[in-house]
Amino acid sequence: MSTTTPVRILRQLDEAEGYLMLEMPRNALRILESRPEWPLMTFEANFLKGEALRQLNRHREALACLEEAAALRPDDVAVALAQGWCYKRTNRLAQAVDALERAARQEPENALIHYNLACYWSVAGNAPKALEELAAALRLKPEMRRLIPDEGDFDFLRGDAVFEGLVNDATPSI
Repeated sequence: MSTTTPVRILRQLDEAEGYLMLEMPRNALRILESRPEWPLMTFEANFLKGEALRQLNRHREALACLEEAAALRPDDVAVALAQGWCYKRTNRLAQAVDALERAARQEPENALIHYNLACYWSVAGNAPKALEELAAALRLKPEMRRLIPDEGDFDFLRGDAVFEGLVNDATPSI
């Protein structure tokens, strides 16, 4: 019997995922790079390796794994969020928006998706879309309001009356 059984492989994936949860991406990556066939094996291996690389700010490398994971599970919201994060940081803003809009169709009540879309639309200079998404995020999860003052992505919106109303907990119509 082979020393690498499906149970062992699953254990290694669980171990890599555990390291990511502990914010130890280097350890996760060590496991995920220990087997050259991992990228060809499963959604989980590609997604976890992409997440480890993303956490290490190796965004271009992460995208290769995340794109493979997305091909295997096109409706996975976690993959779309990770892709959006990496696309934005590799100056591929249109693809970041596309990834998150795909995720929003899957989980329209996910405040994080709307918040990130608001950030991306703001960076793109589209105030109406950014404000619409930010209002949706805050409607779903008002406590996200505390993130706004330190969010550089919203610099484009600062001074806008609707934006300031959202920041200050007013309820402007969008």
